[in-house]
Amino acid sequence: MTDTVATSSLPDGQALAALVAGKLCHDFISPAGAIRSGLDLLKDPTAQDMRDDAMSLIEASAKKMVALVAFARVAFGASTSTERFSAAELGELVTGLAEGGRATLEWRVESGDYSKAQARALVNLGWLTIGALPSGGAAVVSTRRDGDTLQITGLAEGARARLKAEAVAGLAGQPLAEGLQGQWIQPYWLWLTAHDAGGSLDVVAEDGRVSLTVHMPN
Repeated sequence: MTDTVATSSLPDGQALAALVAGKLCHDFISPAGAIRSGLDLLKDPTAQDMRDDAMSLIEASAKKMVALVAFARVAFGASTSTERFSAAELGELVTGLAEGGRATLEWRVESGDYSKAQARALVNLGWLTIGALPSGGAAVVSTRRDGDTLQITGLAEGARARLKAEAVAGLAGQPLAEGLQGQWIQPYWLWLTAHDAGGSLDVVAEDGRVSLTVHMPN
């Protein structure tokens, strides 16, 4: 499947912001709820024997929340006044989310600096590559600079590597016909990031293998 510009109505302005906000709330609610559950256990006088478990839950959930916020600042926001990002710090953002998951991540991103648009595409592509492996497998994220073009590639290989219909539509820059908006918005956001930068997004989904490739100005 290759990058195509959608001709149907797509979200813009407030509608797009609402979808991104909804995606972030969905991501944040799980670790936030776990932190609250841990605090409730600490305050429960009948559950003092579970104090260590509660502290472990709070610590792990707080770490996950911090990782999600740090990722979101680059993936969806402006990340304060930072204009350039190193390959190492971008790798930390993606690996922070992948930690504890079923898929392994190999970060083969060339050293050097990346612009805001490039960084946004890179971290979103990395997270979507991992997301294509719900039952585990190997995810490889790499970059290659060729003259005036930066190529970002995510390769997911595993027994059940796949893309949901919502993701396929979003990655093609197409509106969501049916399904969950929360599973459509991040793939669409990646397409929009590449498209607005004057680049393109190519997607190949085969049995046990998913490949995402972004071409952007270098």
